[in-house]
Amino acid sequence: MDTAAPGPTFRDATEADVDVLVALIESAYRGDSSRAGWTTEADILEGQRSDAQGVLDVIKSPDSRLLTVEQDGRVVACCQLEHRGDHAYFGMFAVSPALQGAGLGKVIIAEAERSARETWGARAMHMTVISVRNDLIAWYERRGYRRTGEMSPFPYGDERFGVPQRDDLQFELLVKELV
Repeated sequence: MDTAAPGPTFRDATEADVDVLVALIESAYRGDSSRAGWTTEADILEGQRSDAQGVLDVIKSPDSRLLTVEQDGRVVACCQLEHRGDHAYFGMFAVSPALQGAGLGKVIIAEAERSARETWGARAMHMTVISVRNDLIAWYERRGYRRTGEMSPFPYGDERFGVPQRDDLQFELLVKELV
C-alpha cells in the first residue's frame, strides 16, 4: 500500500482564484505571517504586495499565465509566467510560508521553466528581484540564474507595490538560459 503524499498539481488560475491568490502572496511576503517562511519582505516593505486587480490582470492577459499549485486540495503556491518574445518573465512567485524550505519551490520553478520552454519556445527566463534580497538571489543562483547587474528603479511613491522602509531599493534582472 502506497502511503506517500501526492505531489503538487499545477493548473492555470481562474477568476475564482483571485482572493485566495492575493491572500497567499500577501502571506508569503508581508506582515507577521510572512515571518514563518524565509521569503518575507516585512523588514524592507510594508503595505500590500499585490491586489485583486493586479492578479486578475495577469489571469486575463493573453500573454500571461498565473500557474497555480495545489496540494491536498488547497492552493499552496503560484507564479506568473509572461511570454516576452524569445524569453519568458517569471514573477509573482509565492509559496505558503508553512511549506517553505521543504523543496516545493524547486519543483515549481522547474515546472515553470519547462512550461515556458514547451508552451512558448522560450530560450531564457527573466525575473527581477529586489537587489538587497541576498538570500533570495542566492537561492535563484543555485537554480542556475545569473545576476546581470542590470538595475531598474523601485516604484517609490506607488503604494500598490508596498511602502518602502529604506531608500536603497532597486530591482536586479536575473536570467537563466533554458536550452
